[in-house]
Amino acid sequence: MKILIVEDNAPMRRMIRSLVEPFAEEIFDCDDGERAISEYKNLQPDWVLMDINLGKTDGITATRSICKEFPKAKIMIVTNFDDQSYRQSATEAGAVKFLVKDDLYLLKKMLFSEQ
Repeated sequence: MKILIVEDNAPMRRMIRSLVEPFAEEIFDCDDGERAISEYKNLQPDWVLMDINLGKTDGITATRSICKEFPKAKIMIVTNFDDQSYRQSATEAGAVKFLVKDDLYLLKKMLFSEQ
């Protein structure tokens, strides 16, 4: 499995990486949505783990852009914001899953469960 982690907080990015390392063959990461779009085009990962609150381009915008060009992209929003409006925006942008960072222990289960 090839995973792209998009997270602007370096310690959180390392934590997510440590959680997926046991079952990911390749892990890539970046810290903003604009780079995520570019990296997705180059890498075509199996999963993108996308934060919402990023630098220049936020995660919802990046998700929308990726999914517009790659409709089969699998993007999971991984965020601190447990809010229905964020969930709705993420779904409308094309994200297939939504995980609150307080529940990171569910990450593996969510990556391997059906949509």
